[in-house]
Amino acid sequence: MPELRLRGGPLDGLSLQYAVQGRGPVVALVHGLGSFAASWGATMEALSGRATVLALDLPGFGRSAKPRVRYGLSLFTEALDGFLDGLGVGQVSLVGHSLGASVVLTYALAHPGRVDRLALVAGLVPGFPYRLSPIYRALALPGVGEALALCGCQAVYRAALARCFYRPRAEAIEFLVNCDYAARTGWGARAAYLSAVRAVRDDFAAMGPDCRRALRALTAPMLMIQGRQDPVVPAAHGHAVAQELPRVEVRWVEACGHFPQIEHSDQVNGWLSEFLVARPAPR
Repeated sequence: MPELRLRGGPLDGLSLQYAVQGRGPVVALVHGLGSFAASWGATMEALSGRATVLALDLPGFGRSAKPRVRYGLSLFTEALDGFLDGLGVGQVSLVGHSLGASVVLTYALAHPGRVDRLALVAGLVPGFPYRLSPIYRALALPGVGEALALCGCQAVYRAALARCFYRPRAEAIEFLVNCDYAARTGWGARAAYLSAVRAVRDDFAAMGPDCRRALRALTAPMLMIQGRQDPVVPAAHGHAVAQELPRVEVRWVEACGHFPQIEHSDQVNGWLSEFLVARPAPR
């Protein structure tokens, strides 16, 4: 994977790893908590015939640098901005999965003129009610989270990921567990994961109604794709977003968990391709 070092600003010198494929208007893919750039493989393939598709490892994840910092939404959006600047990208369409949806929405609020289109896949939308699961609430507790992180191993990760799928496929689970396993499970990566859980919990608590009002003002076309049986970002969260943001185009996927782009690859990536690169953005 290529590497890019950020220049200037608070993240000067930070190393980001990324994947790139195709040629045309730029689409950037942003993964969720605990995921990584290569998890977008099928989506990159679907979009690359008509777009330049970028997928980055966010700071603290995948092969990217893992400094000892607070991994909140501001860090992730600053990293995304520096990444796009470093590659000379002007206009961009953004796709965010899970927590990645929070990142791309926060970025769009800060840089509305730069974003052509937004797609949220099993997206966690800031400013809307969301309750962490019991395991994430435990991970957020000082000391308890560190003790649980020490227990992480392939069998634990495999079981946790399988719960995210409506119908787990062994090959998909094995890829998500084993790809760059050492880089993604060293203590630096585990510390970054815990920091992200805690920081994003606090960010969500602070954003509230002001964020909802700001999101209503976004003019970029927006697509939301949500699995009906998602155990991580439940359907109720998606319904709340759809009711509050009526301009959002919503696609529901039946018999689908938290990874629609993997579990229903052809259908979901076809929708993304149609929305992102088959129709020009309005001016």
